[in-house]
Amino acid sequence: MKHVEVDDQLVSAATAAPIPEEDLEKSERDLEEGSTSVEFDDPPSDDPNIVNWDGPDDPANPQNWSMKKKTINVILVSSVTFVTPLASSIFAPSIDQVMREFHSTNEQLASFIVSVYLLGYCFGPLVIAPLSEMYGRLPLYHICNVLFVAFTVACAKAPNLGGLIAFRLLAGLAGSCPLTIGAGSLADMISKEKRGAAMSSWALGPLFGPVIGPIAGGYLSAAKGWRWSFWVVAIVAGAITIVAFIFMRETYAYALLEKKAKKLRKETGNTKLRSILDNGTTTKEVFRLAITRPTKMLLFAPIVSLLSFYMALVYGYLYLLFTAMPALFEGEYHFSSGSVGLSYIGLGVGSLTGLVISGASIDRFAQYLTSKNGGEPKPEYRLPFMGGACFIVPAGLFMFGWSAEHKDHWIVPIIGTSFLGCGMIIVFVSALPLYAATRFQLTDS
Repeated sequence: MKHVEVDDQLVSAATAAPIPEEDLEKSERDLEEGSTSVEFDDPPSDDPNIVNWDGPDDPANPQNWSMKKKTINVILVSSVTFVTPLASSIFAPSIDQVMREFHSTNEQLASFIVSVYLLGYCFGPLVIAPLSEMYGRLPLYHICNVLFVAFTVACAKAPNLGGLIAFRLLAGLAGSCPLTIGAGSLADMISKEKRGAAMSSWALGPLFGPVIGPIAGGYLSAAKGWRWSFWVVAIVAGAITIVAFIFMRETYAYALLEKKAKKLRKETGNTKLRSILDNGTTTKEVFRLAITRPTKMLLFAPIVSLLSFYMALVYGYLYLLFTAMPALFEGEYHFSSGSVGLSYIGLGVGSLTGLVISGASIDRFAQYLTSKNGGEPKPEYRLPFMGGACFIVPAGLFMFGWSAEHKDHWIVPIIGTSFLGCGMIIVFVSALPLYAATRFQLTDS
């Protein structure tokens, strides 16, 4: 039996092949009973037809790459993970320009144009996750990067609102790739003892990209028009795509060993050679399980259902705020189309504050509760801070709405957004305890 330790951040895909459904169900029972490990059956170690790494120091194993090679790949994964969330909101300050150009006054449609990108984030992982299990991570990065650039260019040249909405949706689908498999790529390369800094750099993208986007987009749209918000994203993403084609390497152990086994079969003529991580699951079955398992978790696992619903609600409020702020600060407070982007700084400051609070306190508090309860760690020990954040989020929304309605000083609604940003980050960080993280990482999604 191969014993796989489940880290409280990620389960490295370098140690496990695509997981059969019965193993997933067993792991869920283990988690309910307090176990933090999952076991998988290995083929007999003396089987001459098994292809494995050439020893513990095999340089082909991503865990054994040089620090330079790991750093390059971490930077590339983190860069693309920053650009795609940034693209979700960078043109939010210019939505009024868009509506005027296309002669529309529909406020609901304006909100939908900004938020439709998130629908791509919802549905993209359902396809990208199983494909990465079948073909590896590298092909998915390259294909999705190219598609993301292409659809972003299409947004910049959109002839009407219908086209803009369609291309925004497609850009979101392609842009979901680094969010879906990025953390797994880092886990493939870096041991859990040294993973903290790399995970922090990767996590900055989805946390701060949507906040930084409008700040830059405000001045950009004022100077060059709303289409340049997309052109700049396309240029930056295109440059990263080119560099990724040159320097990014496959990290998924399952794909690397499959490639090695295929090469050896061709060289030796031995058709029985197979990867040690090959558990015999067919491509069709891998795809089916990768789609159905997250759906079952969402529908039938209460902790997943509740956390998913609440996080989706908070994220939805954030994007509604993105579309409301330009109208408020330009219309009521007479900000220029450039300076309206600065109104998003409150969200950024609040998000950074939430990250500092959660990063410094949640782990320490969880360790304290663990020591008080016989040294047995439980995922629930990371959740108390989320309870407090659940009050901060509506307080920030209330402050924003009340002050805007009564036309208080412009700093008051901005302070309200900072409370929202702080609470949102604490909610997101608190909602990734061992229980939920293990469930999702076992399906690599």
